[in-house]
Amino acid sequence: MKTATLKYRQRYEHSIVGRVLGKDSFQAYLMLLPMLIGFAFFTIYPMLWLMKWAFYDYDGITTAKFIGIDNFIRAFTRDPKYWEALLNTFIIVFAKLAIEFPLALFLAVLLNKGTRINSMFRTAFFMPTIISTAVIGLIFFLMFEPYQGIVNQVFIKTGLMDTSIEWFGTKALANTIIVIASVWHNFGINMVFFLMGMQTIPNELYECAEIDGVTRWQKFIYITLPMLAPIMKVLLMLAIIGSMKMADLVLVLTNGQPGGQTEVVMTYVFKYFFSYGVSDSMNQFGYASSLSVITGLVLAVITGLYYKLTKND
Repeated sequence: MKTATLKYRQRYEHSIVGRVLGKDSFQAYLMLLPMLIGFAFFTIYPMLWLMKWAFYDYDGITTAKFIGIDNFIRAFTRDPKYWEALLNTFIIVFAKLAIEFPLALFLAVLLNKGTRINSMFRTAFFMPTIISTAVIGLIFFLMFEPYQGIVNQVFIKTGLMDTSIEWFGTKALANTIIVIASVWHNFGINMVFFLMGMQTIPNELYECAEIDGVTRWQKFIYITLPMLAPIMKVLLMLAIIGSMKMADLVLVLTNGQPGGQTEVVMTYVFKYFFSYGVSDSMNQFGYASSLSVITGLVLAVITGLYYKLTKND
């Protein structure tokens, strides 16, 4: 009798639990539904649209013509400028991250204590992150403008140089300005993430290290950096992908000048989509779509290699 009662009781409890879990699952899916709908319409559908038109000759006006893989053959055999733009993107990304991450980590270490002056500096360093990228591009263009720019005027009036420097006249100088502007825009958010990571490190580790006579540099090398490794791994991956997709800053700051030498891969693709700056040409949606697919594959390969190289860290 007791065995039968226990069996029916367990069956009842399981049914109650099943109904509760089912209800909770339904509520969870219901809350996720708006995001999933947005993801489907604004991410999945554009990706499918892009992959479809990559195999067409299409300008958005005339009838689309299926041409198979001709767009991809053109990209790999007859468009060296795309690969130059891709290489320039890698150069800018490497230079940017080589400055941005050490700077963000250095400032995070300095501002880790919760004093009022540190809070003020944290806010000041974070402020550029919330400014529009286009506005930042305009600010830096006006600062480094060849004739009336603030930087040239300061150098001339202080006697550091006699004539104005054409900051956007060479690839090296123009890329340098792009890197400086991008670092100024993004180092604040990385600093905040590093601060969040540092505040999760137990103080007991530092106290034990002080008892053993460990120096501040040794504490940073053997405690802070290893404990920050997981968040640093994620931040670096996101920074690489985000920097590879840089477009609006370059469009506003240099627009690819001089002579297209500061073109990055996304601005190059953008100009084929909208014939930006080329008034006598038609939009080339098909070819731009194929370039986007190639760029997406390059990003996928970079992400996969990065994950493979760091998965054991």
